[in-house]
Amino acid sequence: MPDKRLPDAAQHVIIGGGIVGCSVAYHLTRMGCRDVVLLEQGQLSCGTTWHAAGLVGQLRSHPAMTDLIRYSTELYAGLEAETGLGTGWKRCGSVTVARSEDRMTMLKRTAASARAQGVEVEVISPAEAQEKWPVMQVGDLRGAIWMPGDGKANPTDLTQSPASGARSRGARIIEGVQVTDILTDNGAVSGVVTDRGTIRAEVVVNCAGQWARKLGLMCGVDVPMHSAEHLYIVTEKMEGVHPDLPVMRDPDGYIYFKEETGGLVMGGFEPEAKPWGMDGIPDRFFFQLLPDNWDQFEILMDNALVRVPQLAEAGVRQFYNGPESFTPDNNYILGEAPNLRNFFVGAGFNSMGIASAGGAGRALAEWIVEGAPTSDLFAVDIRRFAGFNNNPAWLHDRVKETLGLHYAMPWPNRELETARPFRRSPLYDRLAAKHAVFGSKMGWERANFFASDAAGARIDYGFGRQNWHDAVGAEHRAVREGVALFDQTSFAKLLVQGRDACAQLNRICAADIDVAPGRTVYTGLLNPRGGYESDLTVLRLGRDRFMLITGSAQAVHDSDWITRNLDEGMHVVLTDVTSAWSVLALMGPKSRDVLESLSKTDFGNAAFPFGTHREIGVGYATVLANRMTYVGELGWELISAQRIHGWRLR
Repeated sequence: MPDKRLPDAAQHVIIGGGIVGCSVAYHLTRMGCRDVVLLEQGQLSCGTTWHAAGLVGQLRSHPAMTDLIRYSTELYAGLEAETGLGTGWKRCGSVTVARSEDRMTMLKRTAASARAQGVEVEVISPAEAQEKWPVMQVGDLRGAIWMPGDGKANPTDLTQSPASGARSRGARIIEGVQVTDILTDNGAVSGVVTDRGTIRAEVVVNCAGQWARKLGLMCGVDVPMHSAEHLYIVTEKMEGVHPDLPVMRDPDGYIYFKEETGGLVMGGFEPEAKPWGMDGIPDRFFFQLLPDNWDQFEILMDNALVRVPQLAEAGVRQFYNGPESFTPDNNYILGEAPNLRNFFVGAGFNSMGIASAGGAGRALAEWIVEGAPTSDLFAVDIRRFAGFNNNPAWLHDRVKETLGLHYAMPWPNRELETARPFRRSPLYDRLAAKHAVFGSKMGWERANFFASDAAGARIDYGFGRQNWHDAVGAEHRAVREGVALFDQTSFAKLLVQGRDACAQLNRICAADIDVAPGRTVYTGLLNPRGGYESDLTVLRLGRDRFMLITGSAQAVHDSDWITRNLDEGMHVVLTDVTSAWSVLALMGPKSRDVLESLSKTDFGNAAFPFGTHREIGVGYATVLANRMTYVGELGWELISAQRIHGWRLR
């Protein structure tokens, strides 16, 4: 009988009964947590999970994500024996083919990466690929790779099996309950409000799929993701298609295939996606699909007919247009919210939730129980995003691109193109006039290199020598032999103030930052496991005031790490002042000569030693000059002086 009773309180409340939520419940109970309640507004798997294609490919761009998927395959293989419920898991292997020499180069690199991560892989010829997948034509192919450990699963069965395992160890799974609000108290989550009553909770886990962003907004947590149409068809039975047929991917054609009941599932990731749900995801969008969209599907169908000409004669049994959520960088979102304690998120799985759910559920459960991630999860850490990433207009434009990244060529140093430009330094227009070619980091436009003329101001992607090599080489020589100016405005800047600021920072930082005002210390932020959370520079501006300069992508992460590790009751305030300060770095052996021509300050080693900073005049400007360099040569960072809370930095 389904559990319908709503408890007054629980230690762990999980919102969302898709594959990810059920995996978190399963792993929490396996780790000894018994007071676990999972709430599902409809029925288990009714949102996105049920219409997933069910592909499980092991290899990912980040080793930690690969490890999590490899664990998923091990879990799925053993769940039926544990729970008595089948998962539809089949280790059928996968073939990925290349139409171009560039794609073949990429597949060879993929194979090398797989071997380094312990994933079984083989580079094969087109003829060998056809032996493994005989229903395709291979006349236009350059080669392929074979990964025997990949597979496929039935998404609905795969959800029920860990749910059963969680129930057997005491978890309560309650369907037909909609969460209408998240309760908080003193910066921590305290419970959930539902349409059937309130549950007090010590920990709340947001695994609500397409509704995860909406749930985050209820308690001020940014969960940046946007839904988009995801399309595939299921054919009638086809000659040569059998249950053991491997999964086949043709990324140059944006398409994938797998066997289903004697026919083929054919879908893909078109280069420009169609976002959905701009006015919000309907509350009761259960076991539903969107209308057929053959226009959007056309590019996939055209490429599928090239690869499998037999499709032209096959009947289409079902057209699936099931929306799924995608994130700004195509990696999912995991971890504890930076601004709300004990509120965890596992969402935004970018159409790879079936493959990732086993490992991601375990990783999130370990994070909850241990109080910190047990492996390097920064690629999926929720703290890699900032508030602007959750802007719906920005998300809408970015998701058009990120869905297609699944099969887009992963060129070295590839830059995303959508939702730009966004954050710009005061020098952006002047740098652009000098033929700067910009990349993007944490929304900031940053000059990657300067072309010699407007015609060369572009990136020609490839695996060989790049069109920017000569320009970058000239820039390197300028720094080594002369002088160069870097715009470092994008670097995150955190102001830490208060009578206890020094003592608290000195405990959190690895190096001794209790130095005289005017000194700068390069240090790491360490965790209890002896690992690095971040590395940054600390400028002691005064007895009770410090400026921390860290990486452009680290502002949210480092602010969260510092504030969560402050002792209770301490008089310390941290303020992100990144956008209030501009930074120019003058670097190179001639940087002292340039500064001395512009300022009356003595920049000699005795008067201005390494690791010190002071306020100086440069022409009419007054700046904070910090003698710190990361280029191996003499240099100063020139930080524009502002007034913060009425205090002049001296």
